[in-house]
Amino acid sequence: MEAVEVQVSKNVHPLAKKRTIVVISFSILLVVACTVSLMIGPVSFTFSEVWSGLFHSDDSLARRIIWELRFPRVLIGMIVGMCLAVSGAILQGVMKNPLADPGIIGVSSGAGLAATTIMIIFPAYILFLPLAAFIGALITALIIYAFSWKGGTSPVRIILVGVAINAVIGAFMSALMLLYSDRVQSVLPWLAGGIGGVGWIQFEMIIYYAVGALVLSLFAIRHIRILRLGDEVAKLLGHNVEKSRFFLIVLSTLLAGIAVSVAGLIGFVGLVVPHILRIMIGGDYRYLLPASALGGGLLVVLADTVARSAFNPIELPVGILLAFLGGPFFLYMIQRRRDSFASN
Repeated sequence: MEAVEVQVSKNVHPLAKKRTIVVISFSILLVVACTVSLMIGPVSFTFSEVWSGLFHSDDSLARRIIWELRFPRVLIGMIVGMCLAVSGAILQGVMKNPLADPGIIGVSSGAGLAATTIMIIFPAYILFLPLAAFIGALITALIIYAFSWKGGTSPVRIILVGVAINAVIGAFMSALMLLYSDRVQSVLPWLAGGIGGVGWIQFEMIIYYAVGALVLSLFAIRHIRILRLGDEVAKLLGHNVEKSRFFLIVLSTLLAGIAVSVAGLIGFVGLVVPHILRIMIGGDYRYLLPASALGGGLLVVLADTVARSAFNPIELPVGILLAFLGGPFFLYMIQRRRDSFASN
C-alpha cells in the first residue's frame, strides 16, 4: 500500500509542478505581450517612453497615444480574451466535449444579434450594449436549453440544438442588415470582430461585468469537476446536476456576452485556448480555468498587435486573423477525433 502511495505521489508531483510552471509562464508572457503591444504600432516607442506615457501625466505625444489609444485597447483585448477562453472552458466542461464553444452553439450569435439591434435600430441606448448582449446571449441559451430538454438535458442534444439555433440567428442577422442597409456600414467592422477604436468609455462599460463574471467563474470549478464525473455519479454524490449545468451555461453566456458587446463576433478563442491547455496540463479545472483566462488574454493581445501592425497602413480586424488561425485548428481537431474513433 505504501509503495502504491509513493508511486502515485511521484506521478502527481511532476504534473502539479508543470501546471504551476505553465500558469506562472502565461502570467509573465501576458505582461510581456501587453508591454510589446504598447510599444508597437504605426508610431513605435521604447520601453522608457511607454513607462513615461503610463505613469507621467505630461502632454507629450507618447502620453496621448499610449494612455488614450493603446492602453485601453490592450486592457479590453485582455479582458475579451479572458472572457471568451473561460466561457469556452466552462462550456467544454459542461458538455464534456472539446469542440464546444460559445460561437459554435449560438450563444455568441445571440449576443451579437442583440448588440447589432441596439447599434442599428436603437443607437441612443448604446450604453446598454453590454447588458443587451448578455440578455441576447441568455435568451439564446434558454432557448437552446428548452429545446434540448427531454426529461433532462444531455451535452449532445445541447450542441445539436445550438448549431440549429445558430443558423436561425444568422438568418435574422442577415435580414436585419438588409432591412437597414443604410446603417450597416458602421457595424461591419464590429461584425468582423475587432477592438479598433475602443477606449476608456468601452473599458468602463464592461470592467465591472467582467470582473464579477471572472470571479464568479472560480466558484464554477467545483461544479464542473463534479459534472465531469458523469450525471449518475454526480447524483449519487447528492449534487443537483441540472441546477449546476444551468448555472454554468448562464455564467458562460454572461462571459461571452461581455466579450461580444465590445469586440464583436470574435471566434475560436474559446475553442482553441482551453483545448491546447488541456493537452499541456490536463483537465483539472483548478488549473485549467485560470490558465485559460491567461491564455485567452495572451492570444487576443498578441493577435490584435499583429493585426494592427503587420498590415500597415491597413488595420485588419482581429476576428479575421483569429478565424484564419482557428479555422484550420478546428479542422485538425475534427480530423484527430475522427482518427481516434476509427482506431477504436
